[in-house]
Amino acid sequence: MRPAHITEVQAVMRARYHAASTKHNRAKALRQILRWLWQYHGAAKLDDQVNRFASPRPRNVCVTDDEKQRILAAAAPHVKLWILLCSDLAIRSGTAIALAPRDYDPARRTLTFTTKCDEHLTLPVTQEIVEMLQACDPQSEMSFVRQLWHRHHRQTRTRSRLTSCGKNALGRVFNNLQTQLGITRHLRPHDFRRTTAVAMLKATGDIREVQAVLGHKNLQSTFWYLDHDLRPVSRTTLELLKKPNPRKGPKCA
Repeated sequence: MRPAHITEVQAVMRARYHAASTKHNRAKALRQILRWLWQYHGAAKLDDQVNRFASPRPRNVCVTDDEKQRILAAAAPHVKLWILLCSDLAIRSGTAIALAPRDYDPARRTLTFTTKCDEHLTLPVTQEIVEMLQACDPQSEMSFVRQLWHRHHRQTRTRSRLTSCGKNALGRVFNNLQTQLGITRHLRPHDFRRTTAVAMLKATGDIREVQAVLGHKNLQSTFWYLDHDLRPVSRTTLELLKKPNPRKGPKCA
């Protein structure tokens, strides 16, 4: 591989309409491949010739209490449970849809599941979610959200164009619900997860607690969520750190 090839690849990346995050990630992956070829296969060192695309800023939208209450009050049971799992427990929206009775321990009132990063996570369940899970069949292999979806349509006897209960289908229902409620901000189910992370940081002041509830393997991922909401550095604190600790005397030689 020659420098001309790198120039050609980067020209294609710039010409195509991709999100900033896509360009950033692809350029990073290209550098890693070139570095690997150089280190282990004797190829020319070309990774430093790959342009660095700016890393996109994290989405910083949080759901207000009013927006949350209005959405929950108007949502059908299956949509409400989905949102509560994303909000109360800060679970990713795709994971929340798939949670089933096999993941729930009714005696301990906990949900145990595997995150997208292959981390095993156990979370206590809030009372509101407990009551909704108790309405489902504990012997069923079907997910909780899907069980409530089937029950809702049987009870209301309505025919819906929603023929599946996947993430995309529920996302459309969620967007339509916002429109019906007159909520003009474009919210996503994932914003409930971020809202909980921010609220936990404010309540505990412990970013490790936030990392635990989010199920992040890497603390940097947690900082990414909270980048817009981290408290500013205090000059008073910096000055205090310079003073000797009165509880510890000088060490003897």
